[in-house]
Amino acid sequence: MAIFTLSPEMQATWNDLMGQMCAFVNDTNADIDMAYDWVCEMLDIDSFVDNEAAWNSFYNTWESCDNRNDMQYGFFV
Repeated sequence: MAIFTLSPEMQATWNDLMGQMCAFVNDTNADIDMAYDWVCEMLDIDSFVDNEAAWNSFYNTWESCDNRNDMQYGFFV
């Protein structure tokens, strides 16, 4: 399997998906696996974990919009 690359053409789509991820996470209470699968489905790819830049971008975005832990303990930020 080829390593996923953020080509210039793909970068705009990637940025758009990262912008939509918080709404997806908040609407579905998505954990990291569910969010990862959603991104792969939206891009029609099998994986992007082998691309460090894409993974870091994804993880940082997911972590910034993931409010499940705060909600679990009744804290609202």
